[in-house]
Amino acid sequence: MVLSPTLLSTRYEIEDERAAQDFFHEKGWTDGLPVVAPTPERVLSCLDEAGLAPDQVIGIEPVRARPITAEKAAVNAVLAGCQPSHFPVVAAILEAMCRPEFLLHGATASTGGCAVFVVVNGPVRLTLGMEPTFNVLGNSDRASAVIGRAVRLVLRNVLDLRPGELDRSALGHPGKSGYCIAEDEEGSDWTPLAQLRGAPDGVSAVTVLAAGAPRQIMNEWTRVPEEILETFAAEMRANMLHYSIWGGNYAIVVPKQLRDRLHDAGWTKQHVQQFLFERARVRKGDWARVGKRALVTVTNRDEEHAALLSPADLLVIAAGGPAGGFGAIIPPWFGHKSRAVTTGVGVCFAC
Repeated sequence: MVLSPTLLSTRYEIEDERAAQDFFHEKGWTDGLPVVAPTPERVLSCLDEAGLAPDQVIGIEPVRARPITAEKAAVNAVLAGCQPSHFPVVAAILEAMCRPEFLLHGATASTGGCAVFVVVNGPVRLTLGMEPTFNVLGNSDRASAVIGRAVRLVLRNVLDLRPGELDRSALGHPGKSGYCIAEDEEGSDWTPLAQLRGAPDGVSAVTVLAAGAPRQIMNEWTRVPEEILETFAAEMRANMLHYSIWGGNYAIVVPKQLRDRLHDAGWTKQHVQQFLFERARVRKGDWARVGKRALVTVTNRDEEHAALLSPADLLVIAAGGPAGGFGAIIPPWFGHKSRAVTTGVGVCFAC
């Protein structure tokens, strides 16, 4: 498909690459790192790859009714270092983020400082060479790094979410620079995350979650599924005590060593979800032990709160390096107020 070459963005004539870097930084259009100049040819290549016209609206930020057009998204994807093949994934992520249930404005403007955590499923992972094993939460490959960065630059440059302005994060966390991973579908017998959330088999899809920083756990001393997962449950309970008691979409990343032990015992993702739904709970009176006594009364101290509103609220992700009894908990930003969203890459399976 060849799209019209008409772009609406203002064009600037800049002397050379070095001058371009200085220009973008002076305009506040970067995240502090070098960027790729978004020439018309590069932007149009991204649009052509995704089959999108420049003025097509990918999504509208619900609170301020700010549209994200395909052209503006492509400009920022190029800035981030995306190749045309990466752009359909970026577009799917932005569409998912604009769903009302994601609560985009709150998630990105909050003092809580969350980031957009992205999980990619389906054939597109292989096409883009995404690496779901070693260093999976640390920008393990080019595609993960630039796709995650593109999301951040769109938030910054299209929705004006700059630190100290609309972005009111007290701390933020490193995931704001890029928080995108692929699931290790080839290294796992578990059902891929997107399929558990309604995507048809063989369809590429993304899942987005407004999330806090990852909290790493480790248990190398047992092969018993309940004991392995109790370590995950303990970290989920800790988050409820130290950050927010309210339940929502938690994600857990389970690398191969622990995953194999669970699988060998016959545990599916659904078994994991059910166990953690039952075990990741605290009582409101527990807040008194962590300096939040003012929130506890005689009448509410035995009130129980679950990290998950239902077993299906847990996003179980098969990813991470092959050795070591490690895992990660990725907590939600605002409990059930913001929900995880899954959508297709270049296809709508919920239409």
